[in-house]
Amino acid sequence: MTYVVTDACVRCKYMDCVEVCPVDCFYEGENMLVINPNECIDCGVCEPECPAEAILPDTESGLEKWLEVNSKFSAEWPNITVKKETPADADEYKGVENKFETLFSPEPGAGD
Repeated sequence: MTYVVTDACVRCKYMDCVEVCPVDCFYEGENMLVINPNECIDCGVCEPECPAEAILPDTESGLEKWLEVNSKFSAEWPNITVKKETPADADEYKGVENKFETLFSPEPGAGD
């Protein structure tokens, strides 16, 4: 099992999860984070830290898409191990539905 980041992270990217991850398995895109499922140790400490509730265990039904998204982009984006400034408009996008389809950017973030 692993944890995955879902579309609730798009344009929010709070990064509280990055601070608590013991294995540094988060990767940064331009407007969201993903988890490398091969590096995640299923400790679960990141899940309650996410203000957007974007991190879920892949055992929940319907998350196959997110496992694929996290696998794909964690191989392309740079690793992030230190929390950065939350985007100024993050709270405006918290709770917005279907953000992946309309707001997602496949561009990498800066990483560490």
